Amino acid sequence: MSSQQNVRPRAIFLDIDGTYADHGVVPAAHVDAVQEVRRRGHLVFVCTGRPLSMVPGHILDAGFDGVITGAGARVELNGAVLKDTRFNQDLAARIVDTLDANDVAYILEAPEALYGRTGVDQRLRRVLTPVFAGRPRHDGVLSTDVDPVEDILGPVQYSDDLRSVSYAKISCFDSPVPLTGLIEGLGQGVGLIPSSLSALGDSAGEIFMAGTHKAVGIQVVEKHLGLKREDIVAIGDSANDIEMLEYAGIGIAVEDGHPRVLAVADRVTLGPAGNGVALAFAQLGLLD
Repeated sequence: MSSQQNVRPRAIFLDIDGTYADHGVVPAAHVDAVQEVRRRGHLVFVCTGRPLSMVPGHILDAGFDGVITGAGARVELNGAVLKDTRFNQDLAARIVDTLDANDVAYILEAPEALYGRTGVDQRLRRVLTPVFAGRPRHDGVLSTDVDPVEDILGPVQYSDDLRSVSYAKISCFDSPVPLTGLIEGLGQGVGLIPSSLSALGDSAGEIFMAGTHKAVGIQVVEKHLGLKREDIVAIGDSANDIEMLEYAGIGIAVEDGHPRVLAVADRVTLGPAGNGVALAFAQLGLLD
């Protein structure tokens, strides 16, 4: 497409980590691209596995038309919360008991805050610091002073008893036993996907409410705004992006993303170091 007149309005849903940002660092080219496509009449939404409490202001500084967080558990448009789902209280307490009994290091994720057991921050710093050591730097980035470990732990509130916490998702960072076995014992209401921090391997993962994923959040926006599915564009890289890319009219995977994400994608783009979001927008003709 060579002219703006030939490009119909699109609704674009962007994953954060590994797509729009690299460990909390947003390339300036991505900010410029988001602002330009919105100026041209397209809609752009954040669609992340992070809870709202873990989405810092600098991530949203480009300006977005809405925010889907918790991998589809929460949807907010223009300050209005359209969806906010969480584990039921009994199951939530049972999950906490199971994780504690097996000495799993985890964080409970809710829109208003993150929650961890007292002292887990020390264990998580030992686990996470090597993962982020020597992370690449980018030219033309915003918030280059972001510490990726503190990006995760900064919003966490600590308590000796988390059984009464209301939450939508759990990030497990260090489990001495296979998480798949623990999840199987919790019943059909619980699912597990690999952690977006692939370097942590099988000792990490994200526990979510079965049936809740990013495409569910997109469908809430689609219905509320009267969007057409064929006009939806989604860009992502991790296991929690699979349903989103499958559902979108155009699904775009980051080139070094999860194999199943690449398998369902219609197109492939570069990661944040290569300004992949801006490149994808340009290839779709949204910046012409």
